Amino acid sequence: MTPQPITGLVAAPFTPFQSDGNLAFDTIPRLAGCLAKNRVSAAFVCGTTGEGVSLTLGERRKVAGAWRDTLPDGMKLIVHVGGFNIGESQELARHAQAIGADAIASIAPSFFKPAGPEALVAWCAKVASAAPELPFYYYHMPAMTGVRIPAAEFLAQVNDQIPNLAGIKFTDENLVDFERARAWGKNRYTILFGRDERLLSGLERGAPGAVGSTYNYAAPHFHRIIEAQASGNVDEARKHQQQACQFIDILNEFGGLPAGKAIMKLIGVDCGPVRLPLTSLDPAKENELRQRLQAIGFFEYASQL
Repeated sequence: MTPQPITGLVAAPFTPFQSDGNLAFDTIPRLAGCLAKNRVSAAFVCGTTGEGVSLTLGERRKVAGAWRDTLPDGMKLIVHVGGFNIGESQELARHAQAIGADAIASIAPSFFKPAGPEALVAWCAKVASAAPELPFYYYHMPAMTGVRIPAAEFLAQVNDQIPNLAGIKFTDENLVDFERARAWGKNRYTILFGRDERLLSGLERGAPGAVGSTYNYAAPHFHRIIEAQASGNVDEARKHQQQACQFIDILNEFGGLPAGKAIMKLIGVDCGPVRLPLTSLDPAKENELRQRLQAIGFFEYASQL
């Protein structure tokens, strides 16, 4: 198969929860509408930002289905199906295909880890085979999984073992590996960049698109980076990227994902708390986060509802 490449900004949406920890399905249409208004090309659901590994199998199916039901025209849906065992990942892949998702993705298993690229390819091939009609993306994120097999070595090992392989979601700082993966894949695979704080570096190395959590609430700002880089205005692109690094540094200082959910509340799309073992920001911390972001002018270029 020759899947249509997914390009542009791909947001990794937060999974909305009610205050009691149950899924808040009513928030998904509002979140999807916000992404559409801010020209996000696709939603990558139930991944890291979506707390996919903290959801039950049934909840993951329901979240994917809710996104499919409310997906705005022109926006694509990528369902993350990765986990700790092949059987459940295959079940989620089959479900994604059944509901009409546009693609699936799987992170590497991170408890029993593949020893080398052969085992990693074999794992991905099993998962991808459960949804043969959908493009499959390998989700490369060694900082979270501890699976440090270079993306380029993964592609070199694939051959024809994953007929529906569309590319890689590359979330790593190793730009040499990114360049090698891009070179290895040539025009066959799409290597989506996954580090928001280094988006410009990815674009300069040929990334056709990017997947990130901050595109939920700052897509307009990242569009400016993309547009400036595409027009050859390097200084402008760097200025915008430096501003992005400013607010991402603050985000990380306040805990990363929980701070991201707090920002969603601040822009008017309350996605609720995070699930244990993560902990949500208390009201005092939320207020401090808001003040820190105001001080750098974040809300002047954040997503508009």
